Amino acid sequence: MWRAVKRHALTVYAILAIVYLMLPIAVVILFSFNRPAGRFNYVWQEFTLDNWVEWDAVLGIRDAVVTSLQVGVLATLVATVLGTLIALAIVRHEFRGRGVTNVLVFLPMSTPEIVLGASLLTLFLNMTTVFTLGFWTIFIAHVMFIVSYIVVTVKARLIGFDRHLEEAAMDLGANEWTTFRKVTLPLLAPAIVAAALLGFALSIDDFVITYFNAGGTQTFPVFVWGIARVSVPPQVNVVASAIFIVAIAIALANVVWQYRSARRSQGAV
Repeated sequence: MWRAVKRHALTVYAILAIVYLMLPIAVVILFSFNRPAGRFNYVWQEFTLDNWVEWDAVLGIRDAVVTSLQVGVLATLVATVLGTLIALAIVRHEFRGRGVTNVLVFLPMSTPEIVLGASLLTLFLNMTTVFTLGFWTIFIAHVMFIVSYIVVTVKARLIGFDRHLEEAAMDLGANEWTTFRKVTLPLLAPAIVAAALLGFALSIDDFVITYFNAGGTQTFPVFVWGIARVSVPPQVNVVASAIFIVAIAIALANVVWQYRSARRSQGAV
């Protein structure tokens, strides 16, 4: 019995830890099907699908969700391109200030969000002729702190990258652009997709930095914070559950894609 306990202790601990982490999310999803008696969706009353059918019944929630998705997609696309190029520059090239650049990349990750948000607000307020607080200031702020996570993720893949594959392609007659397009980019694609998913999750979830720089624009987290003072409608749970389910589905699809790519690579070898 003691051997069995020692053999399975880590597995049981991991399962319990995952259950503990997932329990609040399970509660959020469960209460998205609740029909509350009052304005606050805290006590279970009865099961209903009306919340999912009429997810935009609460005034302003549709606009907030659309704004969050627009900011998240645009900021993720721009940050992914910039972060990938920065990672390539840091890992592949020697240049003056490389060490400083490497340190600066980590600063947004290590800086408290309230400091980052207040600093960006000060910057935008001192440039009122150029910036007006709203959609584009949120976009700029999100790109700035997402880039760090993109660089770190892609950089980790580049460090373990086998350069002999690129050299083999160039020995066979491919130029630099063809090698990058047909060898380097496909091999980096899983890391780039994973980095983009992480960046999108951080963007759509952010409240502190967004709140400082939003002006009159409302993203979904800002909307939830504002409405929570007077009510907590089940539609909030619906939107949160839908975002979580879609994110998990995309992440699982990325894992399957990476697994199949690895199997194809092994088969080719």
